[in-house]
Amino acid sequence: MRAIKKVRLLIEQNPQEKTAQIFSRLIFSLVEEVDFSLKDLYLLDNAEFQLAMEILQEWRLDRYYMGKAKTFESAQQALSLV
Repeated sequence: MRAIKKVRLLIEQNPQEKTAQIFSRLIFSLVEEVDFSLKDLYLLDNAEFQLAMEILQEWRLDRYYMGKAKTFESAQQALSLV
């Protein structure tokens, strides 16, 4: 199961819990591209911290592929003009 899905389930199960709140702020900051306090990650236990690292890795990889797809779309549009 992908980390993003694990976090979604964690948040949905107990949204008021400290861990769910930290993950919610992390996801919000990634989506909105706003600051996130790294010190909040140190409030997580080791397994939760590792899950946060997986979220960051997945997010970075997904953004890479999204950028790659946009480049492909631009190239395809340019080719259709000729």
